[in-house]
Parts: sequence; structure tokens; C-alpha cells
Amino acid sequence: MNRRTLLGALAGTAVAVPVLSSCASGVTSLDGGGSTGGGSASSKNGVTIGTANFTENQVLGYLYAAALEAAGVKVKVRPNLGTREIVFPALKSGDIDLLPEYQGSLLTYLQPKSKVAEAGEMQNALTLALPSGLQVLPYGIAEDADCFVVTRATARKYGLTSLADLAKHNGKLVIGASAEVKTRQVGVVGLKDVYGVEFKEFKSLDSDGPLVKGALKKGDVDVANLFTTDTDIKANGWVVLTDPKTLIPSQHIVPLIADRVADPTVRRALARLGNLLTTAQLTELNRQVDKDKKDPEDVANTYAKQHGITKRS
Repeated sequence: MNRRTLLGALAGTAVAVPVLSSCASGVTSLDGGGSTGGGSASSKNGVTIGTANFTENQVLGYLYAAALEAAGVKVKVRPNLGTREIVFPALKSGDIDLLPEYQGSLLTYLQPKSKVAEAGEMQNALTLALPSGLQVLPYGIAEDADCFVVTRATARKYGLTSLADLAKHNGKLVIGASAEVKTRQVGVVGLKDVYGVEFKEFKSLDSDGPLVKGALKKGDVDVANLFTTDTDIKANGWVVLTDPKTLIPSQHIVPLIADRVADPTVRRALARLGNLLTTAQLTELNRQVDKDKKDPEDVANTYAKQHGITKRS
């Protein structure tokens, strides 16, 4: 099956992807109200971009903004709104119009029991799973997957190279992650279902942030849930546990957008960015924010200028 180009023909059309099922999750509003709108897709009144509460998603949000502004679209960015459990309902309710998303995580959120892992098949599954009024645009080259890491010392002590090895030490190891990982399939639930892993304790920390990474360094947790584009993994020599049973699905970055603003101008601009941004480039942008302490918007705008998305000043 053709992967990234599977739905690529949609990039130049304003026709909304048909959806065959609806989402059962409730709708909340960040502003106490909101509407999904209606009629033909148009971005003439602007596009509001939301982001989740971690570095990479904020960088992606500002990259989306740069690409759309270069195409003549007015944009507003609402960064650091929270987890998917917050930003997805905000998109559905009309508080925001566009989100940088990740294929596998989004599909797991919509269909927790989904076993689809290949990128092209996942794109089709997302098209069917999304509620009316929302669609995914063609996914990009860049990918950032969840991963479970241990220190080299822990790997040696317990003989850990894969997620399967964790089950040999049930009841002994402590895992650290954001609170949502305790109930997610790509998390504690899936590790038990797929690999038979049972942890001694789950520590609710942050999402690939200083709390969980600090706890891993200090030995307060044995296993941490991080993202594969995190430069701290290589810098600290941490061991990424392999996933022989493919618990963790493909995680290509994909724009999740409201039908109401998904016109040809928006679609072309985001497709151009998706075909340009690589995993290595995204990892470097993350490093600049996390290590060099640069502003996410500045980092995104500099990338956009350097790669011809916007004109150099």
C-alpha cells in the first residue's frame, strides 16, 4: 500500500473527506462556547491553531502558522493548551481550527482497541474514525513516536533490551509518565495486554518533560515514557526498549483540521511543509528550544525562512 501519498490527492481539493462514524467523547469549550460552523471551506476569516503542552507540538504549531501566513492566511496560535483530552474537544467545539497531531496517538485516542500500525492504513482508519466536521490532511515525512526508555545501568541490572523483557521483572519496576499514560493503550494498559507487564508503581509526572526525565536520572523511576525526537535520549545514553510486537504504531505528524477552514490554500501550504520537514530537522528544532532555551515561535520562523517557506528578511 502506498503510504504517505495514499490520501495525497486530497491536498489540492477543498472537498471534505467523508466520515462514516462519530466520536462518542464529550465536547468542551475553552471559552465557554463555540461552534463548528458550516458551509463551504474557507480560510478567509483566518485559522486558529492550537497546540498541546509540550515543546515539539508548540514548534509544529508555529511552523503551521508560518506556512499559512506565507500563503496569505491570517493565523492565530494558541499554544500550550494541554493534553489531547483537552485540545481535541476544543477543535471539535470550534475554539480552534487546526492541530498538529500524530497518527498513532490520535487513532488510539479515537479507537483504543485499534491494531492498525502502518502509516497508510492508519490514515484510512483515521478518516473513518473522526467525527463529522473534522479531517486529517496528508501526513508528513517527520515522525515522532512514543518510546519507553531506561538508563544503561537499569538495562544492565535487569537485562533489558525490549519491552518484552519488562515482564520478567513484574512487580519490581516503577514507570514514570504523564497521567494519561496510565490508561492509554500505548502505555500501561497496552504494556500489560500485549507484553504482560505489571509495574510496581506508576508515577504521574509530565509528558516528556523535566519531571519525568529528572526522575529517570535520579533513579526515582526505572522506566520513562519519552518521545523518539527527544535529544536527551542520546545525550544521556538512555536505552530505548525495542517493540517486537508493535505496540507503538506509526506516528507521522499529520494536520488535524476542521472542515470549515480546509480550503485549497490551507491544504497546499500544509502539504508543502509536511513534504519538507524531516524527523532529523524536527529533532534539531526541539533541541534549540529545550537546550538552547530559544523561543518556539522564533525557532519555527527561522526554519521557515531558511527553507524557503517564508521570504528571508
